[in-house]
Amino acid sequence: MKLILIILTCILLMPSNYSQQNPGARQIALSNSDIAQSDDVFSVFNNPAGIGQIRWREIGVFYSPEPFGLSELANAFAAYNEPFNFGSVAIGVMTYGFELYRESKVTIGFSYKNGDNIYFGTAINYQAVSIKNYGSKNSFLFDIGLLAYMTDDLRIGFSYKNITRSSYGFQGDELPVVLNSGLSYQIIKNCNVNIAIEKDIRFPVSPRFGIEYQVIKQLTIRTGYSKEPVRYSFGVGINISIFRFNYALLSHQQLGMTHQIGLIISFNGSITDEK
Repeated sequence: MKLILIILTCILLMPSNYSQQNPGARQIALSNSDIAQSDDVFSVFNNPAGIGQIRWREIGVFYSPEPFGLSELANAFAAYNEPFNFGSVAIGVMTYGFELYRESKVTIGFSYKNGDNIYFGTAINYQAVSIKNYGSKNSFLFDIGLLAYMTDDLRIGFSYKNITRSSYGFQGDELPVVLNSGLSYQIIKNCNVNIAIEKDIRFPVSPRFGIEYQVIKQLTIRTGYSKEPVRYSFGVGINISIFRFNYALLSHQQLGMTHQIGLIISFNGSITDEK
């Protein structure tokens, strides 16, 4: 009975689980309000337009070991960005679940800069699910994104996930179709304020808010809030040479608290979060 309940939990939480759809400890610490910031390698999952800002090689790994106290919901992501003259290309992978229910994804994203201030991006995702004794299914999903600098300090962003409304092929199991839009404003040096709205077509609109402040070169603090459902978040980033270690704590109104950790290696040699 316990295993059946865990499988049902995996299936029910998969579409709306915070870390499942929007990975990155930095992103989760900001309550995923960073759609217009999107300036690290995890942008390939969240807003593919953002990888165009990364004009250097970057590697990221993210791990959530026991979401809401259940190791069966563990999920991990990894991503790599490679810049070219024509734009940036990134590849990402994901795994979610346990031996009875396993979901995996491979993502390839591309972004290019149009003029001085606008980035366009797209991503293709191959996603598969395997349920013990029920077999496996797979599907291709397509995402698009846009990011524009209105001024040096103000950015706007937009993403549309699963524009093809793909599904695994089971009855009534359309994969999440999610629209995100928002802005990011640097109110003072090294301090960004993010405001975003997410709309999963199956659920109410979810407003998001986040603040990121780089206290010193080696330390960044973050906090965020989202509604529908109500979530609070907090996180820190430790920046050492080309390494950025990130931690996030997420509190869900119904499910409780969970922890996420991540590491990003930026081969630009910078220890700041400024792009």
